[in-house]
Amino acid sequence: MAPTTLRPPLAPPAAGTRVASLDALRVLAVCGVVAIHLFGLIVVAPDLRGTPTWWAGAALDLGFVWVVPVFVMISGVLTLDPRAHSRGVAAFYARRAKKIIPALVAWHLIYLFVVRALLRGEELTAAGVTRMLLDAKVFTALYFLWLVLGLYAVAPVLAAFLSGGGPRRARVLAATLLGWTAVAFLLPGLAESLGLARPLSLGAWTMWWPYVGYFVLGWAVRDVLLTRRATLWTGLAALVLAAEIVWQYGTAAPGSLLALVSPVSYLGPAVMALSLAVFLVGRSALRHLRPSPWLTRLSDASFGVFLMHLLVFEAIKRLAPWLADAHAPLLLGCTYLMVLALSFGASIALSRVPYLRALV
Repeated sequence: MAPTTLRPPLAPPAAGTRVASLDALRVLAVCGVVAIHLFGLIVVAPDLRGTPTWWAGAALDLGFVWVVPVFVMISGVLTLDPRAHSRGVAAFYARRAKKIIPALVAWHLIYLFVVRALLRGEELTAAGVTRMLLDAKVFTALYFLWLVLGLYAVAPVLAAFLSGGGPRRARVLAATLLGWTAVAFLLPGLAESLGLARPLSLGAWTMWWPYVGYFVLGWAVRDVLLTRRATLWTGLAALVLAAEIVWQYGTAAPGSLLALVSPVSYLGPAVMALSLAVFLVGRSALRHLRPSPWLTRLSDASFGVFLMHLLVFEAIKRLAPWLADAHAPLLLGCTYLMVLALSFGASIALSRVPYLRALV
């Protein structure tokens, strides 16, 4: 990856100080999440495959494949900081539970009863709901809440191990965990190619473990700043990786060697490299960015946007189905901007309402 020349590391921010580059990365990442879920409609349209419209949709979908890993890396920077654990394990769990549990419960109920039952007219059964909960498949993006919950559960152990080991310990651990994860998710495809079906499935209680590597990686490279030249080369490497991922998704046969050794998923080697490159470029290119009220507000709202944008999109599809037509990419682009604006606005508004602020 790009030249390795580094600037001197950033001084650790004081407790409670905002890091503007992380805020900006979080906002960009949530915009990418919304892009994946809307422009992905083009990618899954079978009659569009191979057309210029399909390739444009694939670029806007697969080009943002780094967003969830970068979200996890940002969480690692903040959550594995020893200062987050200074008051003890119980206080850490209490604070994180206050943030994640109300959102997890409320948004699962909202997507079950408002989206699935009311807007989509689905019939909910006890067995079906139980299955969706156990598999973390109540609705598309809600698996992320289970993922974060699991990472919070192991964070005190990781933070204690990393606190006295310096950057080398963190980077060795991150590389080991990511390498282990990459192999774990290569094996099912390789086994299938040999006629040995060995699927690897994740559920609500296991969703977190493949992302521990990203979690530690965020902490491991938190203060790495590339030189201007290295930032440029790393940015170009990221563009090449993103282009390769889009090309691979569009052309590589499912059982091909490339698809087996580097699957297009959050846990594939190419996506791991892309996510690291995006994080380093973002931190380095935005190192002089100063915290501002509007950036802080947008960053704080990103969690709510992540959770509610699909609800907003479902409502728009219900009121005006033509706005979600994969065959009308310009309209879909307008819908994307509408969903973003409404989601950010609603998240910011809810954050100012007592009790409801716990949901965003």
